[in-house]
Amino acid sequence: MTAVSETEKRPGIIRRLYHWTISWADRPGGTWALFLIAFAESSFFPIPPDVLLLALCFGARKKWAKYALVCTAGSVLGGIAGWLIGWGLAESVAQPLLNFFDGDGHTQEKIQTWYADYGFLGILIAAITPIPYKVFTIASGLFHYSLPQLIIASIIGRGFRFFVVAGIIRIFGPKVRPFIEKHLEWCFLGLGALVVIGILAIKFLH
Repeated sequence: MTAVSETEKRPGIIRRLYHWTISWADRPGGTWALFLIAFAESSFFPIPPDVLLLALCFGARKKWAKYALVCTAGSVLGGIAGWLIGWGLAESVAQPLLNFFDGDGHTQEKIQTWYADYGFLGILIAAITPIPYKVFTIASGLFHYSLPQLIIASIIGRGFRFFVVAGIIRIFGPKVRPFIEKHLEWCFLGLGALVVIGILAIKFLH
C-alpha cells in the first residue's frame, strides 16, 4: 500500500475553516462573531453571514433560534449603519461603495428606478435575496429613503431569511449535514455563485 503524505492527509482550507467555525458553537465568541459579520455585511462587508450561521447551527442545533435572532439583530443594526453612511458620507464613502457594484457609474440611477417601481417591497426583496443588501441600505440613506421603513423591511426580510436557514438546519440537520460536509467545496462555490448573481442583478436593474 502506498503511503499517504501528510500534505494529502491534511484537509483543504475550506474544510479547516468550516471545522474551526463549528468549534465556536459552544463559545461566547461564536455568537459575537456571527453578530459582527451580520452587522458588517449589511453595511460594507462582502461575505454573507449565512455560512457562519449554518456552521453554528450544525454545532448546536438546539440554539438555532438564538443564532437566527442574533444574526437578524446584527443585520438590522448594520442596515441602519449603512443608511447612516449613505446619509452622512455620501461623497467620501457611500458613492464609491455603490460604484464598486457598477463599473459604468449608473448604480444610483438604477437603484432609484428600483425604488420608484417597487418602493418598500424592493427593500424587502433585497433583504431576502442574494442581492447585496448593503447596496440598498447605503442607497436608502443616500436618497433619504425612510429609515423607519428600512428598519421594518430589514426586520421582516432578514429575519425571514435567517430563521428559515437556521430552521432548516434544526429540522433536517442530521440529514443535510453529511451531504454538505461531503460536498463542502461545491457548496461554497454555490454560495459564491449566488453572491455573483446578486451583484449582476444590481448591474442589470432597469
